[in-house]
Amino acid sequence: MDTAIRLIRSRDNAQVKRLLRLATSSRERRETGTTILDGAHLVEAYWKSGGTAEVLAASASAYADTRLRALFDQTPAHARLLLADDLIRKISQVVTSSGILAVVRTPGALPLPDAVDNCLMLEGIQDPGNLGSILRSAAASGLRHVFLSPGSVFAWAPKVVRAGQGAHFFLSIHENVAFRDMRARTRARVIATEPEARASVFEADLRGPVAWMFGNEGAGLSVQAAALATERVRIPMPGQAESLNVAAAVAICLFEQMRQNDATREISASP
Repeated sequence: MDTAIRLIRSRDNAQVKRLLRLATSSRERRETGTTILDGAHLVEAYWKSGGTAEVLAASASAYADTRLRALFDQTPAHARLLLADDLIRKISQVVTSSGILAVVRTPGALPLPDAVDNCLMLEGIQDPGNLGSILRSAAASGLRHVFLSPGSVFAWAPKVVRAGQGAHFFLSIHENVAFRDMRARTRARVIATEPEARASVFEADLRGPVAWMFGNEGAGLSVQAAALATERVRIPMPGQAESLNVAAAVAICLFEQMRQNDATREISASP
């Protein structure tokens, strides 16, 4: 163990108290503009995205693990803490902690881009797991911009970040956006899903830029938001389920759009 880093054992330590507040209080996260990345995968993804942690903390057991110690040593951070195992377990919000976590700055309010092509506009998404999964699908499909309406779950809440599995660091996430302000900036067709739409998502022409709109898990899109859509598509469901989870619906639409665009590029590249 590196003797230059003192092992902290007391829960009364000021730095430990701050970590506990960040882990359990959304108000603390919003007021400080920081959040916790819990686990080796998220810490590594943040490091690879070029970020520098405010605080990097590891348990004594993690520090004794060769792989985790290498990650701890390589990840840029303004401060490093070595904590007793029981303290890490108290701070961690996962069942089985890997023993390493980071406090990172969350982006402030980003200015809206002057022009947007492919993007997601999400209204009133409440479930952290749903939002994290949506962001993961967005990053995987190559989409860049995500816009969240007022009343949506905080994009940088630890549960959202865990479900996103590092997607946050490769997206431009705009929160508290009034969709009416987006219409003039959107250089794409605005498409919403609707169970009664004439065309299915697999029949519709999704080539080129699309601004996708999805609504709240229970209520769907508001009347005002739905009125901004220029097209509507349905996701065929021949089974007994009445509806799809919003995260699943987003994934289906984004990857069908990607499939159509990839097919077009393959045809264009053919001799």
